[in-house]
Amino acid sequence: MPDFSDEVHEAKRELRGTLLAARRSLSATRRAEAAASVQAELTSLVRRLRPARMTAYVPVASEPGGPDLPEVLRAALPDDAELLLPVLADDLDLDWAAHTDRESLRAAGRGLREPTGPPWGRAAVAGADLVVVPALAVDRRGVRLGRGGGSYDRALARVPATVPTVALLHDGELVPAVPADPHDRPVHCVITPGDGLVAVPGVGPGASAGRIRVR
Repeated sequence: MPDFSDEVHEAKRELRGTLLAARRSLSATRRAEAAASVQAELTSLVRRLRPARMTAYVPVASEPGGPDLPEVLRAALPDDAELLLPVLADDLDLDWAAHTDRESLRAAGRGLREPTGPPWGRAAVAGADLVVVPALAVDRRGVRLGRGGGSYDRALARVPATVPTVALLHDGELVPAVPADPHDRPVHCVITPGDGLVAVPGVGPGASAGRIRVR
């Protein structure tokens, strides 16, 4: 009899392949339009919440949000707020460093772009007031499908349950069900180009419900 974890792993692998193929098929125009919509919704949220610290990332390739997302968020934040971006460690865990401007980014492994400033430590994400994460899909329980390295599951495990966590998706990537392992960490909300900010019914923003107003 196959091990259940093997079945979940294979189901995730197949779903990742399908979703990545769909993303690669998007035209440059569609990607740009999606990025603009996601950026507008996320910056609106940032301006409402006015976090003293938030974490985000630099979208690459066909990821929603566009490669200039950090600059857009930096402009939306209060002047004294901290914007932290991930730095991938050798063990695939995430450290964090401050983002100041486009020139503070460097090319890193796996096609990523990372901040060049001093690391703040892996626990820095625990002090964020808003956490933005990448995803290939999210289901109605809030279960997030990443690329398989487990980096963001480890990071999200450090985030207090009351802190809003938001995944950025393309249309069609908020799905009925995602194969889940026990270590998978749910998110509270997603942003898609067509639907904007959407709370995940199976999770909800918890104690942050009064801070996030969604459709």
